[in-house]
Amino acid sequence: MSFSKLFSLIQYPLPHHLLSRLTGRLAECRLTWLKNALIKAFIKQFKVDMREAAEPDYTAYATFNDFFTRELKPDARPLGEGLLSPADGTLSQFGAIEADHLLQAKGQRFSMADLLGGDAETARHYRGGSYANVYLSPSDYHRVHMPLGGTLTEMVYVPGRLFSVNSATTDHVPNLFARNERLVCHFDTEYGPMVVVLVGAMIVAAIETVWSGQVTPLSGDVQRVRFDTPVRLEKGEEMGRFKLGSTVVMAFAGQVDFDDRLAPKTKVRVCASLGSFPLNSEG
Repeated sequence: MSFSKLFSLIQYPLPHHLLSRLTGRLAECRLTWLKNALIKAFIKQFKVDMREAAEPDYTAYATFNDFFTRELKPDARPLGEGLLSPADGTLSQFGAIEADHLLQAKGQRFSMADLLGGDAETARHYRGGSYANVYLSPSDYHRVHMPLGGTLTEMVYVPGRLFSVNSATTDHVPNLFARNERLVCHFDTEYGPMVVVLVGAMIVAAIETVWSGQVTPLSGDVQRVRFDTPVRLEKGEEMGRFKLGSTVVMAFAGQVDFDDRLAPKTKVRVCASLGSFPLNSEG
């Protein structure tokens, strides 16, 4: 049995939410010596480049979470053309939505309807459209930015498990992105409907948005929030952040012409161009 297969199997019986909440408490600790030790060890282990940070002095952060969700310098990530990457990370998969399915990893697909919390009616709008998954490793910048300008119409919290979302787990846990806790954000854009899904994961203590603050952890049933007063976010603008690493899944009703230089497992940076929309797209 491979290590990655064993790693994925070990996760099934673990108390995902308990471990994540305990990690969250530690990450919010304000004991100066402890939070500084945690941050220093993290920077060394994951080779974090603090020269990009708006505040490069790691001791200036009040908590580990403040460091982890640190702001970058204004010129650290130039705004690209067309469709942008929503985050620093690895472009794990991308392409066309075939019927109702998106590719999670080789041999693993998941349903658009399941990803949206069982909303089959909305999922139909994305048939024949495009998608992209970006995995944020612990060393990456953990704020999520808008891949296109859009108006927020609905936010949906979907409860679920908190499996790790690294490659070892995505290769072996079926329907992973549609079974983990997640926040589904629906937007209207000049190219038609767009959905940006912030997927929770093991030890991800919380997900925040710029319009609602901290949204998770929650529990129980699917929770929907409609936005009658428009929330408009421009391309490249921050939309949310993860308190510890995870994955962003974005989908578009229109077809995307992805850059020919891209391939699965390509490293990408937030606000870098991923491709463009054909001239005959909506808008």
